[in-house]
Amino acid sequence: QITTVSGNEFLLQSDIDFLILDWFHAIKNAIDRLPKEQRITSRNLEFKLRRSSSIELLNSLDTESKEPKPEHRKSLIFRLNYSTSDTNDRNRVKSRLKKFISRRPSLKSLQEKGLIKDQIFGSHLHLVCEHEKSTVPQFVRLCIKAVERRGLDVDGIYRVSGNLATIQKLRFVVNQEEKLNLDDSQWEDIHVVTGALKMFFRELPEPLFPYCFFEQFVEAIKIQDNTTRIKSIRSLVKKLPRPNYDTMKILFEHLKKIAAKESVNLMSTQSLGIVFGPTLLRPEKETGNMAVHMLYQNQIVELMLSEYSKIFGSEED
Repeated sequence: QITTVSGNEFLLQSDIDFLILDWFHAIKNAIDRLPKEQRITSRNLEFKLRRSSSIELLNSLDTESKEPKPEHRKSLIFRLNYSTSDTNDRNRVKSRLKKFISRRPSLKSLQEKGLIKDQIFGSHLHLVCEHEKSTVPQFVRLCIKAVERRGLDVDGIYRVSGNLATIQKLRFVVNQEEKLNLDDSQWEDIHVVTGALKMFFRELPEPLFPYCFFEQFVEAIKIQDNTTRIKSIRSLVKKLPRPNYDTMKILFEHLKKIAAKESVNLMSTQSLGIVFGPTLLRPEKETGNMAVHMLYQNQIVELMLSEYSKIFGSEED
């Protein structure tokens, strides 16, 4: 999402991360080419347009009210705004608002009282699983069942984006209601279901492949010998926390079924790697070698799909 200094907002959406990266570099280069004076002016304007917290906004009222006004309005403004009684009234209102804002209950306390339900989207995977007393989120299971029931043969499944407004609506329903029926007519577009599932994994505070494992997976995928590479990946997967391992296993089993229908849906293991690589694993802090990381992310997902039975199977397999 881009907000210009004039207040216009633009939303650029894509599920393909390297395309987003190209957009980012193009926009950044355009900004860097602006004259220095214009960039300074834009920065000042952006500061004025930024959203302030409620208390910041109240604190800024005095400063803004003292900005120079046109000469012909000066006496009128003085009489209206700077009379002693008006000033005292404004100070009392500000004081009361500050007290009200500072006394607002925390999100945690509202959740403990049951006034706000625990969110599914944007919550840590282990917390969702603990709340549901499972090791795989129910929403993930429901999405996978829906896709396998009516989406395996759909051209570009998981690559094609669904309607963003409908996806957000589904997100809201999942966060607010315990029971979800994905067979409801409002979710008939299977791309809405796949879009919501991808959004769930994207919004995890820590990705399905935990941050502390990222570099280890990257080093493993660099191994030249294929047998050693698979064993290394398998060993890392086995070390994952239970919710991560179980969720990963059911997701990759599902994606393997998608790839098996490649002749119909045109989604190969490579295509699925491109779609899911940056969604499922990413470094905790982005560095300059983002493009290199993206290549490894894709390759890791692709290998795990191609060698699913060796990585997730039993030792005897």
